[in-house]
Amino acid sequence: MAVYALGEREPVLGKDVYVHPDATVIGAVTLADGVSVWPGAVLRGDYGTISVGERSNIQDGTVIHCTVVDATVIGARCVVGHNAHIEGATIGDDVLVASGSVVLNGSVIGSGSVIGAGAVVPYGAQIPERSMALGVPAKVREGHVVKEGHLDLNVDLYAENARYYAQNLRRLD
Repeated sequence: MAVYALGEREPVLGKDVYVHPDATVIGAVTLADGVSVWPGAVLRGDYGTISVGERSNIQDGTVIHCTVVDATVIGARCVVGHNAHIEGATIGDDVLVASGSVVLNGSVIGSGSVIGAGAVVPYGAQIPERSMALGVPAKVREGHVVKEGHLDLNVDLYAENARYYAQNLRRLD
């Protein structure tokens, strides 16, 4: 796995963390127990800090960064889909940040919410708990409440996948 210190900034990895060999974790990044980081993902804690809560998964191609002003905080049991970009935002627990979405500085995503595929959450946006936000710029879909436990299957699948990969992935070239 590609885990790097940057000067005095060193990643902190909890128990049973899986970082794919083609993912990159740099600097002040904390990955709680059971987090998985998949191929091509980059978590770069150079200017500020990044923390990812327990059992969250950061899927292929995702970029997570922070700023001097805005830390990036991702809660527990979150699913961050393929090619997402999160920069200096706070993501509550049990949130889906779907594939190709962008969540920008200073925004806060309430627990249990869904950020739809390809959505762009603008600077400083506030997405209430258990909401669905769609579009560019992302807007909350009125009248839609995300069901509790909506991510359980995905979180369990990625936790099992991480164990499987840790034991069985082998390079053939």
